[in-house]
Amino acid sequence: MRTLETIIADSSASKALEKAIHGEELDFNDGVSLMNIDDIHLLGLVADNVRKKLVGDKVTFVSSYNLNYSNICVAKCSICAFYRPYKKGKKVSGGYTLSVPQVLERVKKAVNNGATEIHIVGGLNPDLQIEFYENIFRGIKTKWPNVTVKALTMIEIIFISKLTNNSITEVFSRFKDAGIDANAGGGAEIFNPEIRKIVAAASKCSGEEWLNAAEIAHKQGIRGNSTMLYGHVEKTEHRVDHILKIRELQKRTSGFLSFIPLKYSPENTELLISGRVNGPSSAFDDLRVYATSRLLLAGSINNIAIYWVALGKKVAQIVLTYGGNDLVGTALNEKVYRSTGRNEIATKESIVHIAKEIGRIPAERDTLYNVLNYL
Repeated sequence: MRTLETIIADSSASKALEKAIHGEELDFNDGVSLMNIDDIHLLGLVADNVRKKLVGDKVTFVSSYNLNYSNICVAKCSICAFYRPYKKGKKVSGGYTLSVPQVLERVKKAVNNGATEIHIVGGLNPDLQIEFYENIFRGIKTKWPNVTVKALTMIEIIFISKLTNNSITEVFSRFKDAGIDANAGGGAEIFNPEIRKIVAAASKCSGEEWLNAAEIAHKQGIRGNSTMLYGHVEKTEHRVDHILKIRELQKRTSGFLSFIPLKYSPENTELLISGRVNGPSSAFDDLRVYATSRLLLAGSINNIAIYWVALGKKVAQIVLTYGGNDLVGTALNEKVYRSTGRNEIATKESIVHIAKEIGRIPAERDTLYNVLNYL
C-alpha cells in the first residue's frame, strides 16, 4: 500500500505538501501551487491531516445572533446587495436604521432564544454618531452582562473615526469601555489595491488601513476574526498574498481568533449585473481555498471557520474534511448574504447533525473559542 508520503511525491505541488505535512511554514510560491493543484483530493487529505494534528476532531460553533443596525451606506460597493444609498435628509426606499430601544428589544429576544453572542455590523451611515454605538453596547451589557458583544468591522471603525474626528485608538477605547468584547472580521475583502478598486468603493478603507486598524484593536486587547472574500475578480496570487498578510499580522499580535474564507455571493450585486462576474465560485474552488488556508495558516491561526451561510450546509460539511474545524455559529437573523438570495438557515441541532454525521465531535463554544459544552 502506498503511503501518504509517496503519494505526495508524485504531486505537482509535492514541495508545498511535504512542507505542510512536516509542519514547516509555507511561503507565497507554496500557496500558489496549492491553490492551483489538480489533485484536490490529495490537498484535502493533507489539510485534514494537519487539521487533526492542530485542533483534533472537535467541530465548534457559537450560538450567535446577527444584528444589522442599518443598511444605509455611503460606500455603494459593487459586491454588496445589502446596502441602500445614503441621501442626506431623505428617506430611501428599503432603507432602515434601528433605534437603540429597537436594538435592545431584538437582543432580548435573541438572548431568550439562547444566543450567547450578539454579532453587530451595519452600513456606513453618516447620520450615526459615536454615542449611538456606545449606547447600544452599554445597553446590552447593562441588561445582559454575560452576553458577548462582537461588534463592527474595521471598515466601520475607520469610518466612525473619520466621521467623528476621533483616532482609531480612541474609538476602540471608547467602545471597549462601553462593552465591546470582540470585533467582527468583515470588510477585509481582498487586500490587493487593484482588485479592491473593483470590488470595494473608493470611500472604503484600503487593505493597509484594515490591517492597521486590526493591529490597534489587538493591542487594546480586542480580539476578533479575519476574513477574505473570494470568488469574484481576484486571482490565485491575490488570495495567497491576502492570507499571508493576515499571517504576518497574527505573528505580531496573536489577535485573530479565526480565519474565515467568505465565498462571494453575486446575486443582486452590481458586479454580476455589470457582467464582471458570471456566477459564484465552484465547490472545487471552495475546497481549494479552505484547504490552502489551513496549510498556509497552520500554527498561526488554527481555527479555520466555515461560513455555511455562503457555502450551504452540504458543502460546509465537506469542507470539514478539507481543513475546516469551526462552523462559525447559528447566525440567526443574518441579512447581508440573504440579500443575495442565500436562504440557508441552521439551528443548533442541525449544526450538531452536520458534525456527528461525519464522525466529528460537536462543541458549543464562546466567542473566544472556549468550549462551553459538548453535544
